[in-house]
Amino acid sequence: RVWLGLGGLQPPSTAPLLQSSPPARSFQLDYEANCFRKDGAPFRYISGSIHYARVPRLAWRDRLLKMYMSGLNAVQVYIPWNYHEPQPGVYDFAGDRDVEAFLDLTAELGLLVILRPGPYICAEWEMGGLPAWLLWKPDIILRSSDPAYLAAVDTWLHILLPKIKPRLYQHGGNIISVQVENEYGSYYACDYKYLRHLLGSFRALLGGEVLLFTTDSTQAEELRCGTLQGLYATVDFGPGSNVTEAFGAQRQVEPKGPLVNSEYYTGWLDYWGEAHASTSSVQVAQGLEDMLQLGASINMQVVSWYMFHGGTNFAYWSGADFKDQYKPVTTSYDYDAPLSEAGDPTEKLFAIRTVISKFQPLPVGPMPPATPKYAYGRVALQKVSACPEGCAAPAWHFPAAPCPSLSLQYADLLDVLDVLCPSGPIQSQFPLTFEAIKQAHGFVVYRTQLPWDVLDPATLGAPPHSLCDRGYVMLQ
Repeated sequence: RVWLGLGGLQPPSTAPLLQSSPPARSFQLDYEANCFRKDGAPFRYISGSIHYARVPRLAWRDRLLKMYMSGLNAVQVYIPWNYHEPQPGVYDFAGDRDVEAFLDLTAELGLLVILRPGPYICAEWEMGGLPAWLLWKPDIILRSSDPAYLAAVDTWLHILLPKIKPRLYQHGGNIISVQVENEYGSYYACDYKYLRHLLGSFRALLGGEVLLFTTDSTQAEELRCGTLQGLYATVDFGPGSNVTEAFGAQRQVEPKGPLVNSEYYTGWLDYWGEAHASTSSVQVAQGLEDMLQLGASINMQVVSWYMFHGGTNFAYWSGADFKDQYKPVTTSYDYDAPLSEAGDPTEKLFAIRTVISKFQPLPVGPMPPATPKYAYGRVALQKVSACPEGCAAPAWHFPAAPCPSLSLQYADLLDVLDVLCPSGPIQSQFPLTFEAIKQAHGFVVYRTQLPWDVLDPATLGAPPHSLCDRGYVMLQ
């Protein structure tokens, strides 16, 4: 994805005998010149999306450096709420979740940041970044002005945004703009009261100088419901779109100001059961060149609706699309991005780099090499009858020299239920939902006993949409 940024001009000094002080740091919109201004000068950023939650912390520097050497001067970053608040009032910003360390690393490497803290982010992430515990209140209306939802959002923003404020460009940091919500126009609610509440919260916690914006598709109805006065409206579209028509849609809601494609899709996401999505490098590069020639700010993303580097959906963090049918996203979030899931530069990256070089100088130095690969060989599994020591996971390490095989232990699920759930099973007349038993994701084992007097064959059925991911049926 690519972006542009501008800052304000300082008034002339009224004390000519004194040396004038340097202008204050600023990043602002210039509606008359249709551009951003950074410290008073016209500025265009070319940014790429990377999700720190999909990249191990040890690989952050490598991926960011490769993005910088590709010619990007900014990165776009989502913050998934549920990644940091797994339970109400329980916060985790350590290790791979240390978003402050990630942001500080971007500054160290000379990259600006376009931040997208939600509270809803989509990104093909589990529940769009919203914590599953919100659903413990059965009648809650997500992404709306429902008081219960707003109360949870406000509590979260009061934890998160104070960590962000010192890193804003105006305060000496490298965050030049902040997105409010995410493609809200595509949501059915169309709740302007909700957007106004978010605008007020972001202004109260971040100050009046930071540039706040929205992102929506180029559809007129989505731009109508997703935009709000006080939030600069941007659009997103892919390389197959007509650039002039797409930016014409932005001009319907923002007659003046910089043209911004906040999500220029370098590829697409993968769904289970479908072939790996791919997008032509030539088409992506040509679309980028067309936009840069218009003076637009483009953001490339490798993960889901953008990405420069997509990464991996570790554990149970992959999301799903659900419109006409439920379509879960794969563990890989490669996105056919310029940087592959493994962090390797691709043909697409070098095609994009060539286009960027026509509009601005590239960093001096070589592109970092592809990440080293390791062949683990055969992995032997040894069955054990139980887990007396709590089924502790083995300590993973990466030996300097190849080893012929690894040996791991496993046990049958039904043999270790007392270890996995020491409090015992939950008794109920009917199967309970994940929300009812406060299970955010993963697996739930449902057990029942069939009547012995059923002699005729019968079909085991489930109501529509009652099984929205994967189910295993075991008969004993």
